[in-house]
Amino acid sequence: MPSNLHLITSTADPRIWPFLALKDRELAREGGRFIAEGEHVMRRLLGSGYQTESVLLSERRAEQLAGLVPADVTIYVATTAVLNGIVGYKFHSGVLACGLRGKPRTLEQVLPRNPAKLRIVICEDLNNAENLGGIVRIAAGFGADALVLGERCVDPFFRQCIRVSMGTIFSLPLVQSENLLADLTKLREIWKVELAATVLDESGEPLSIAKASPRMALLFGGEAQGLTPEAVVLCDRRITIPMKLGTDSLNVAVAAGIFLYRFCREDY
Repeated sequence: MPSNLHLITSTADPRIWPFLALKDRELAREGGRFIAEGEHVMRRLLGSGYQTESVLLSERRAEQLAGLVPADVTIYVATTAVLNGIVGYKFHSGVLACGLRGKPRTLEQVLPRNPAKLRIVICEDLNNAENLGGIVRIAAGFGADALVLGERCVDPFFRQCIRVSMGTIFSLPLVQSENLLADLTKLREIWKVELAATVLDESGEPLSIAKASPRMALLFGGEAQGLTPEAVVLCDRRITIPMKLGTDSLNVAVAAGIFLYRFCREDY
């Protein structure tokens, strides 16, 4: 048996406390931890720049996956019954990983100084982890250079967000802003980025005729209220997706996919 592999026979074992049915905020307070669920997400975490502290596997999955885990990462193995007790419900994937967030990064640490082209996704005030996880996956899939989150955004390391993102959160450069309006001003003045507000307004520029600029940031607002007036006034453009049949708006992740498909294409 590998020296980093340990058998867990009780949900009361203190070694596996991060995997107990704890709230995301509790894990964040206790050393900046997060939990990743499922094989594909675990693989992406192990292959990323984020530190994996430990992995918890069912006996069946341990036979298949223990060999993927580096020797310096602790592996806990439990029966399906014990694992279900740890998680708090029937847990079919049999794979959990505990990672560490590391230090927050700034715009200066994430963005190149004088790029020929930039595509940045900015979420001002999203409060739904599933929506944010969807946007993370879309932004990564279309090749966005960075994701910037406002100070009131839901935590991107919440378990549901990581799960919906399919672990792409570990590869997408991320800035959790402490002052989004100040960072928007930096993007305009230092990186010469054109800020484009996505709005629900017939007076906005229709997406179908909107042209891309070399350095561009797309701003998405909260699910209910959209972007704040303070954010919109800092933007250079206001772009909209015209609606029909009385539809007032699209889900923010769906809208982000449409915008990013248009502006991240190689022929732009």
